[in-house]
Amino acid sequence: MRSCSLRPAWAVRFGARSLSTSTQLQAQVQTKSKKTLARPGVKNIVLVEGVRTPFLLSGTTYADLMPHDLARAALQGLLARTGLSKDAVDYIIYGTVIQEVKTSNVAREAALGAGFSDKIPAHTVTMACISSNVAMTSGVGMIAAGQCDSVVAGGVEFMSDVPIRHSRKMRKTMLSLSRAKTLGQRLSLIGSIRLAHLSPELPAVAEFSTAETMGHSADRLAAAFGVTRLEQDEFALRSHTLAKKAQDEGLLQDVISFKVPGRDIISQDNGIRPSSMQQLAKLKPAFIKPHGTVTAANSSFLTDGASAVLIMSEEKALAMGFKPKAYLRDFVYVSQDPKDQLLLGPAYGTPKVLARAGLSMSDIDVFEFHEAFAGQIMAI
Repeated sequence: MRSCSLRPAWAVRFGARSLSTSTQLQAQVQTKSKKTLARPGVKNIVLVEGVRTPFLLSGTTYADLMPHDLARAALQGLLARTGLSKDAVDYIIYGTVIQEVKTSNVAREAALGAGFSDKIPAHTVTMACISSNVAMTSGVGMIAAGQCDSVVAGGVEFMSDVPIRHSRKMRKTMLSLSRAKTLGQRLSLIGSIRLAHLSPELPAVAEFSTAETMGHSADRLAAAFGVTRLEQDEFALRSHTLAKKAQDEGLLQDVISFKVPGRDIISQDNGIRPSSMQQLAKLKPAFIKPHGTVTAANSSFLTDGASAVLIMSEEKALAMGFKPKAYLRDFVYVSQDPKDQLLLGPAYGTPKVLARAGLSMSDIDVFEFHEAFAGQIMAI
């Protein structure tokens, strides 16, 4: 997260993305020929069920938890909703970007905490902004290869407590202290510590290769495609308004309630905040100042949250009495220039996955993209 992880559009979902820019873009419905996406000799893989915790602004109600607490809650919610036996799963995979060092394999820790058998393997994957999708497609691949019939996949991000490191000089001194054999050596090392050693290394939501934040990339992208500040604010307001409507009408059915220890039961996302164009216009640029167009209102918020889905071979799902929600047919990942094309992945990935499936744009009734900036999604 940029909050990376997890909203319902079962065939292609899973990052945790901002509610401010999630969208369903209606394609023009044209007469379609009947097509089957099933491939001869390849087993059908289905999505049985999916749940997520409420997504909260970082630093709010989840602030005193740890990432595996949220992932555990998602796993327990999935078990409760499906009635699945805890030993009926072959493998568990989770995606995360910013890892808690104490639980680097958060999939394993969350699974054990949720009561899954300790005989079920689990591993954690990472890919910026799409880690949960990687977890999901990894599960699809394992089922397609015949290694598993039942996989739980999901994602978790926890921006309330990201790792903050000591400076490199301080880390080297501390490691040397742990190896020191005499009191004199220890005193000498302690005496070498200077005030500069105590300056921490703060994390940044930035690309290592370019040192540029995604907000800066989004601002440049919006400028390159001529997306105005007004258009971005209008899109963000639309997103929040529709999200609020869906929330009020009970349409966000994948959200499970979560009792935060020592605090209230959380049942809703707290970042859905419809405003007005007048209020949005008052906000200053967040990244490129003073002339940028990306603001806090037309960008995603930093999020805490987790999700989990149950993926099975169709044969296994039907044998266990489940009714699949979706068939998972194909996927593709793309990679672009990290400087000028960092946020254009969907524009390159969409035609590729359609081509792989033998489909065209006119075959699709609804496209769903989850991205962090209104300007980005409008450019795409």
